[in-house]
Amino acid sequence: MSAASPHLALLGDATSVHVQRWAREMLARGWRVSLVTARPQAMDGVEQVVVRPVRRSLDWLGRVGETRRALARLAPDIVHAHYVTSYGYLAARAGRQPLVMTAWGTDLLVTPRQSAAKRWLTAFSLRRARLVTGDSRDLLEAAQQLAPGVATQLIHWGVERERFAPAAWADKPALEAVSLRSWEPNYRIDVIVRAFAQVQAQYSDARLHLLGGGSQEGALRALVGDLSLRDSVQFHGRLDDAGMAAVLARCKLSISVPESDATSVSVLESMACGLVVIASDLPANREWLADEALVPTGDEHALAQCWAGLLRDDARCAALGARNADRIALDGDRRVQMDAVDAAYRHLLAEHGR
Repeated sequence: MSAASPHLALLGDATSVHVQRWAREMLARGWRVSLVTARPQAMDGVEQVVVRPVRRSLDWLGRVGETRRALARLAPDIVHAHYVTSYGYLAARAGRQPLVMTAWGTDLLVTPRQSAAKRWLTAFSLRRARLVTGDSRDLLEAAQQLAPGVATQLIHWGVERERFAPAAWADKPALEAVSLRSWEPNYRIDVIVRAFAQVQAQYSDARLHLLGGGSQEGALRALVGDLSLRDSVQFHGRLDDAGMAAVLARCKLSISVPESDATSVSVLESMACGLVVIASDLPANREWLADEALVPTGDEHALAQCWAGLLRDDARCAALGARNADRIALDGDRRVQMDAVDAAYRHLLAEHGR
């Protein structure tokens, strides 16, 4: 290993903004970064080794040999796999150490419950990691239950606070809300739209911005039409960080009501911008948000009641938004979190005599 440029091999989707950010943060800290991926996308400064595409879960089992050969050729000082039940499995089978894994949520909170085989494979992968990181305590507890004794560390994805910062509350339109979650079944955008219909019946000037994109776009557009909300709901789709920040600057409320989730980056970004976040009453959200902003999963009436109640009390809304921004300043800065990752990597290398 060169002391000036230790070599990190990431395993993950190059198409993921989270993997892209992680790679950039490590490049900025002096690491040489490579990426083994089944879903390539150009990334400045990162050498990519592409394995065959994965179209179904069983395909991961057939990518072991390619991954092992890729890591043997790259010969990194440390390997870090993102998502335990896909790239984590490949890294575990490849056998290079030290190995770090990051759990993303569903890989530990949902997949192991689907069958005994998936639970066994998940535990197998975790046991081969020298360190498992996750962004919520319930996620780390799940790792410990599956692989007792595995070392864990709480690492948040964090927020780029220079970009995601509070706008003046008084300058925001009074009744605008946003959802940053993907248009996929777990994120229950349909519940948000139905709750918004109830809110809009009370506040005709209310507006909802939908960011994210996904497979349910057609169904959601049809639902908005059926509820006569076309003039009140704007479908933005996927936006870059600057576009997201521009929409967040207009809004006072952010809505995130998935059925299952670890700590959501979109929740943290909304908090950093000083928005009130109404979210599912899940363990990860309880770590960040006030009880009065949590609603039962899938309950559109409870969501509508909370939403309308906040619109009725702008002073309380402003206070909750300021609290959220202060919390991110204290615990959610991406630079602080990635400094902790860098330190963890270097500690593992020292343990392995590198």
